[in-house]
Amino acid sequence: MAKNLVIVESPAKAKTIEKFLGSDYQVESSYGHIADLPSKEIGVDVENGFKPKYEVSSDKKALVTKLKGLAKNAEMVWLASDEDREGEAISWHLAEELKLDKNKTKRIVFHEITKTAIQKAIENPRGIDYNLVNAQQARRVLDRLVGYELSPVLWKKVKGGLSAGRVQSVSVRLIVEREREIQEFKAVASYSVTAEFTNEAGKVVKAKLPKNFATKKEAEDFLQKNIGSTYKVADLETKPTKKSPAAPFTTSTLQQEAARKLYLPVGITMQIAQRLYEAGLITYMRTDSVNLSQEAMAAAQAEITSYYGAEFSKPRNFNTKSKGAQEAHEAIRPTDMSRHTVNVERDQARLYELIWKRTLASQMADAELERTNVKIEANNHSEVFQATGEVIKFEGFLKVYLEGSDDDDEEQEGMLPALKVNEKLTNNNIIATERYSRPASRYTEASLVKKLEELGIGRPSTYAPTISTIINRNYVEKGNLDGVERKYVQLTLKNSKVDEKILKENTGSDKGKLVPTDIGTIVNDFLVKNFEAILDYNFTAKVEQDFDEIAEGNIDWAKMMQDFYNKFHPNVIEVEKNADRESGERILGIDPKSGKPVSVRLGKFGPMAQIGDAEDEDKQFASLRQDQNIGNITLEEALNLFLLPKNLGTYKGEEVEVSNGRFGPYVRFGKQFISLPKGEDPLDVNMERAQELINEKAKADAPIGTYQNMDVQKGVGRFGPFLKWNGIFINVNKKYNFDNLSQSDITELIEEKLQKDIDKVIHNWKEEGILVEKARWGKSVITKGKIKIELNKDIDASKLTLEQVQEMIAKKTPEKKATKKTATKKTITKKATAKKK
Repeated sequence: MAKNLVIVESPAKAKTIEKFLGSDYQVESSYGHIADLPSKEIGVDVENGFKPKYEVSSDKKALVTKLKGLAKNAEMVWLASDEDREGEAISWHLAEELKLDKNKTKRIVFHEITKTAIQKAIENPRGIDYNLVNAQQARRVLDRLVGYELSPVLWKKVKGGLSAGRVQSVSVRLIVEREREIQEFKAVASYSVTAEFTNEAGKVVKAKLPKNFATKKEAEDFLQKNIGSTYKVADLETKPTKKSPAAPFTTSTLQQEAARKLYLPVGITMQIAQRLYEAGLITYMRTDSVNLSQEAMAAAQAEITSYYGAEFSKPRNFNTKSKGAQEAHEAIRPTDMSRHTVNVERDQARLYELIWKRTLASQMADAELERTNVKIEANNHSEVFQATGEVIKFEGFLKVYLEGSDDDDEEQEGMLPALKVNEKLTNNNIIATERYSRPASRYTEASLVKKLEELGIGRPSTYAPTISTIINRNYVEKGNLDGVERKYVQLTLKNSKVDEKILKENTGSDKGKLVPTDIGTIVNDFLVKNFEAILDYNFTAKVEQDFDEIAEGNIDWAKMMQDFYNKFHPNVIEVEKNADRESGERILGIDPKSGKPVSVRLGKFGPMAQIGDAEDEDKQFASLRQDQNIGNITLEEALNLFLLPKNLGTYKGEEVEVSNGRFGPYVRFGKQFISLPKGEDPLDVNMERAQELINEKAKADAPIGTYQNMDVQKGVGRFGPFLKWNGIFINVNKKYNFDNLSQSDITELIEEKLQKDIDKVIHNWKEEGILVEKARWGKSVITKGKIKIELNKDIDASKLTLEQVQEMIAKKTPEKKATKKTATKKTITKKATAKKK
């Protein structure tokens, strides 16, 4: 038995730390929190100082028993969870639940998992920081109160099954308000003018007019003015300038930059960073700080000097702007600056390289540039063209890294040829292009994180789960619209002649952007109307500041909770009693056929259109299509919904109709349902088009081969091309020619899939009907019938016993309500027993 027990929160972290400690140390994992608020009750005693009721979940009881035994036999227990509020709370729960002796317990923290850091931590232990624990408790309890008190109000006043949360609801508000800005925005057209010249040396100079013309006539008149004009360089200004590197990564800036450069969702970025940290490759990944330690700066300086030269090195400190950044001591950086790349899984390697480059660049010299501004004038009018160019004189940090931008319109300045004042220029062409003003962009995951941070809402650990929550609860979705085609005019002056072209562009695409759903918009409007304080950006930021003050020991957390609850709870009671139901109803107009009102609102099964008012016994209903929403559907679009389903006739003895369903418009051919291609209007489908779709579907469903005497079919679905065999769907990757799959390809794909399915299985208790399998992102999943339990990635599913799994399933299984008959029998039995007595 080891003299020292070290407890961390994840097995991966335990594995890495174990390498640095001798045989006197045994490292175990708590697999995250071992205790939390109960899942089926509020778990907070609001009458007695908001005392939380923590409990050990059933899946952690065996682990707690094991850790208790190890702690009892150890001479010293070292609590080594992460150095933030969440980590401090984990250590506190361990101390409480394991009933650790204070004289035999030490708390250690480190922001990187290296031998030096671990040894330094052991040499400098401390006690549990109860200020940090209280800050975590305050957040957990306040968010529990908001969720548990607001959600039932939403069930009564909007729709069952909804939920609210302090940070998630404010995030949805930001997205809804941005969507309304976009819907209300009126695009205004104007004409921008660019020109191409050639200098005396035959080099091309591209320039533009610094003003736009409001109308086509003004643009055309300007081009006409330039027929026969001569041009010269009127003014030329060259001045040196510098560009400085961005600070090392914080959690927020890492999430933003990984989204821009690596196209990673915020949640995935954090999972990958967690793995890099646990493997000892980077420092702690939840931090607001941009500071680097003196050791890290020295290591970066040595690396820059040896790799690029001393002139590229410039050690510098950055100031942390974020409040509450005191709990994490450093920015995110590699633990070893000499390691440029790491031999790990691809996305981990890509994220590591991004962190390495950003850290190194932050300690490099400024880039030295020469910016040239040129003014070009004509001999016969006063409008002046301008050309701007940039020449890099010394790369500095640009040798390694340049920060990305969220601005789609940002233009990189090019280089200009050598020019001199009064030099004659020959005009090649002048182009006036009609351009429309554009609304603010919809939020991406990265730009939403940036906005939340700017407003002081949430903390590094909350951004990823907040975005996942609002998407999973269907308040927000990732857009998938390609946009619509828009025509624009382009006028070109060339060879003394003005030509006009009509061109096309795509506008309004929301692919990958965060778009509010109807239910998200309705819930937001209800909460903003009735709980203005909770949804207020300043209030939410103030709460974060209060948590910071608690962490500093400046505020009593229970008092802060009492002040909040004294205002919040009466508001909840008043809204529950007096607020009107909210369905997001919009009256669109009158149906010309019946003369009845036409409206749209949220119904039991989603957004719907209605002809007739509430008292009308003959009112009609129709579901909105997936690409429609309550906020902007028109009267004509709503009325068109009532034209479906449309019977088209019969084909091959089967009835054919076109309609709109839960998953979009479709053609029904007998008992077969065939989805319409994306963007195709069901009202435009005639019998000829329906037959095309039916025949295409029949051709697609025709077997392309066999495997084990069973047919193999192919198709293209939501996630790309696939094979279907024996009820199994097999994705076909780009390695194969999908249009010309050979029998050997088919066999290889099916056998690979079958082997993967075998490899996924961790436990298969057939008699009990229980399966434990590997899932995505390092997690595991338990299934029994319709019950599905996703395990945290920190849980080693291979070590689970059948009894432990059965206990988890029992907890997840809903209790069956006694039937009236059974209940009556029980009552009669009780009465009979009472009489006998």
